[in-house]
Formats: sequence, C-alpha cells, structure tokens
Amino acid sequence: MAAYPASAGARDAFIVSLRPARPVHDPWRAHGVTVEHEPTDTGDLAEVATVFLTGRECPWRCAMCDLWKYTTESDTPAGAIPHQIRAALQSLPDVAQAFRPAIKLYNAGSFFDPRAVPPSDYRAIAAAVSGFSRVIVESHPALVGARVDDFLDALAEASGQGARLEVAMGLETAHPDALERLNKRMTVDQFRHAADELARRDVALRVFVLVAPPFVPADAQAEWLRRSVDCAFDAGATAVSLIPMRDGNGTVEALAEQGLHAAASLDVLEDAMDAALGRARGRVLADLWDLERLASCESCFAGRKARLERMNLTQRPAPRLSCAMCAAVEARA
Repeated sequence: MAAYPASAGARDAFIVSLRPARPVHDPWRAHGVTVEHEPTDTGDLAEVATVFLTGRECPWRCAMCDLWKYTTESDTPAGAIPHQIRAALQSLPDVAQAFRPAIKLYNAGSFFDPRAVPPSDYRAIAAAVSGFSRVIVESHPALVGARVDDFLDALAEASGQGARLEVAMGLETAHPDALERLNKRMTVDQFRHAADELARRDVALRVFVLVAPPFVPADAQAEWLRRSVDCAFDAGATAVSLIPMRDGNGTVEALAEQGLHAAASLDVLEDAMDAALGRARGRVLADLWDLERLASCESCFAGRKARLERMNLTQRPAPRLSCAMCAAVEARA
C-alpha cells in the first residue's frame, strides 16, 4: 500500500480511494432520533433529543472521519432539513414537554456549510425547534462566520427571545503535527479564532477531542490528551466530548498497517475520562456510541460501560472496576 501522503491534496485522494461504497440515503429522511440524559452547564440533568440529519458530505476529507457514510454526494435539497426535523420530532411522544431543554441537530458534516444545510431553510429549522431552549449544531471552525449570525437571527425570530445556540467543533488534538496530518485543514490557532468568534456572539462551545488519534506517539498519547482537553477549556468550551477513534473508513486501517495508529481500547478510553474529568473546567463526556466495539471481556464490559455512563451524568470520578478474567489474561501474557 502507498505511504500516507505528505500534501493535503494528495491526502484527499488517498483517503477517498480507500473508502468502501457509500450507502444511498434519502435526503428527505433523517437517519434517526434519540433521547439521552446529559448534565447541563449548571449541574442539572436534562433530556436531550438528537436528530441525525441526512445531507451533503462535508467538503473536508479528514483521515479519521467515518461520518461521510451517513451523507449524500449531492447538495441537500431546500426544505429537506426542516422536513427531517419535523418528522423526527413527531415520532417522539410529548416532545414539547419532555425534551424542551435541548436538541442536537447533527448532520454528519458542518451545519454552516450552505451545500449541506441551505441558509434559506434557517427560518423553517428555527421554527421546527422553537420549543427548545438550547439548539446544538456541529461545524468546522472555518465556517464560523456570517451564517452563524443568520441562524441566530432565525432562532430569535422564531421564539421571540431566541433559543441559546451551542456549536460543537472538532479540535481533535492539540498536537500540531498530528492535527495537520489528520487533514483537518485547520491549525490550533484557527480553532481558537473560531472559538473567540463564537464567544463574541454569546454562542456556547462544545469541543470534540479524539482518544488515541493517529500520528501521536504511543508514549505521548496521555500527555497530548491532557493538553488537548486544556486547550478546549482555554478556548471557552463548556463541554468536551472524548471520541474514541473508530475504524471502518479504510484510511484508519491503512494508518495502522503503516505503524501510524494504534486502535483505542476500553482501557484507553477509561484512562482518558479519568484524566480529563480530573482537570475539567466544564463538562467532560465520554462518547459511548458503539462502545461494544472496544469490548475485550464479556465479564466486565457491562460494568465498565455503566461506570462511564455514571461519570458522564454525575461529572464525578468513580472507582475503576477490577475483573478476575482480565487479571487472568494479563497474568498469562
């Protein structure tokens, strides 16, 4: 297999060439809607509805991304996003009462990409979520600008006072070389600038940090995880989500073959959560989606998952679980 390219343009082609076939998605149908409990920035627990929207793929080709699988190649049709939101919320019982605190609109790309979410739909989107006090969207830092203002205006118009907007951005890692090689097309300084622009608009910031990212030496992973969490909070984040690296996009597997990546494990995620929660200046949330892929022991997995869930909700440390089966495996190694 060819070596991972040094230039961004060549990386784009390398990353796309290794992808499996893209599933075909209906741009008028959301991938799904879930409800979860999450601590708020005031320490309370809130029920949060998350709508997984279908739309055009992000224009960036990041080495770690597998979200393109849930996107379309063509531009999102006007009217499709508000239609998806309305249909998704109608599938939930008593949504206006039960899930009023917050809603996440996650489109597997960047909300402020006009080809993924047409700005002409902002008012209809704002109207569809007008019963929520907080609206959370995802965006690449490069797109933080005038369209954020337009969406804020739409939210204010829809609800009078306006729902609080929160933007989730991927820092991924503060390790400068690793960040550049991830093909994010962003520097730490550019991330900070986007965070400052959100703060100037009184928009809350949520940050995604990768657990066990490629290109960071194994003996430096823990230190750069701590630095990345600190960088996120320094930038004004009220929440940091720890995202274990996932395979399945072709590139991650290629990087592993070339010795540039070691897969995350449940141990590594627990280490990251313990370290990050101990230095937090806001909420720290371990991403538990598809956590089963990190399981190596059926005996202790359920308890370890429950521990991480409890830490997410309480924002307090919890003792690590001991497992006789894991101890026996380690003793034989």
